[in-house]
Amino acid sequence: MPAHLAQLCQLTFVKVDLLTLTSAGLYCKAGDFYLDPWKPVHRAVISHGHSDHARPGHQHYLTHKETAVILQHRLGLHSGVQSMDYGQPITIGSVKVSLHPAGHIPGSSQIRVEHKGEVWVFSGDYQTGNHSFCTPFEAVPCHVFITESTFGLPVYRWPDPRDEFDSIHQWWSLNQEAGRCSVLVGYSLGKAQRLLSGLNPRQGPLYAHGAVRNMTDVIRGLGYDLPKLLPLDDSTPKKDLRQALVLAPPSAIDSPWSKRLEPHSLAFASGWMRIRGPRRRHAADRGFVLSDHADWDGLNSAVRETGATRVLVTHGFADVFSRWLQGTGLDAAPLQTMFEGESGEIGEGSPANLEAI
Repeated sequence: MPAHLAQLCQLTFVKVDLLTLTSAGLYCKAGDFYLDPWKPVHRAVISHGHSDHARPGHQHYLTHKETAVILQHRLGLHSGVQSMDYGQPITIGSVKVSLHPAGHIPGSSQIRVEHKGEVWVFSGDYQTGNHSFCTPFEAVPCHVFITESTFGLPVYRWPDPRDEFDSIHQWWSLNQEAGRCSVLVGYSLGKAQRLLSGLNPRQGPLYAHGAVRNMTDVIRGLGYDLPKLLPLDDSTPKKDLRQALVLAPPSAIDSPWSKRLEPHSLAFASGWMRIRGPRRRHAADRGFVLSDHADWDGLNSAVRETGATRVLVTHGFADVFSRWLQGTGLDAAPLQTMFEGESGEIGEGSPANLEAI
């Protein structure tokens, strides 16, 4: 275990007012519940379905209705899950809790916690602007805002997603002319469906790894209109693959499964593709800058729009971003958690070699 996580696990209680950082996660004593805890607890309020935020073993889960379906699929939960709509307040103990759109993946939520007139918002992971295919991010006024900082450096500014999808289709077309399969890598939950929502199924057949197809079936069942994905197995004709685009999770790269796709061109869709190093380290032919997280401008606009005077900054470039916010006059500080953001998408932590800055 990394030293900073070992140190975190030794913590008992670090006072942060309405929410308290414990070895299990962020705890609200007034309501006796946790927010996205990383150890099993009796009552967890979950922001979204990614594994660093939604873990197994809790006795009771409270989450958005779309996330509840995702958790049932991912964690095999069939009891102990309470779901709710966006903006629907409930009272837990003496605390009023409501969920608000985060724009990250289907069902992703910011968690608003109110007690005796004091309002905190835990953002989880979020995406602002026109970069999401799910319910768009909604700024929630609060006194204290807990924000991620996965891409909390000025170098991380996202291009227009329409331009990135144009580039994906051009890359796919060049591969078709060369007779090689196009393999596009992204998380099975969220990123794969966002990619699928922007792909043109008339250009060629769309295949996917089983993990992507299964999760896409779940998301499609929530009412999202997504193109059909074809199953991929040993009987899939090679001639079809040479014209196809295949969606794959990061875990499938360099696996026996990927060998059947040769010859192929490999591309990643991730915010990390904004700089050169990650793409080169993973021997990718192309990188497309498409992220489910807010970029530098999105992080700053989200903080401003909440009107918060105090900001706690979690995973990513927390030290850098909190110092930046301090310079703008806010009471800001890093808050150490076990959340990963988009780091697992290409096996990266926050890249140290920022060649594009």
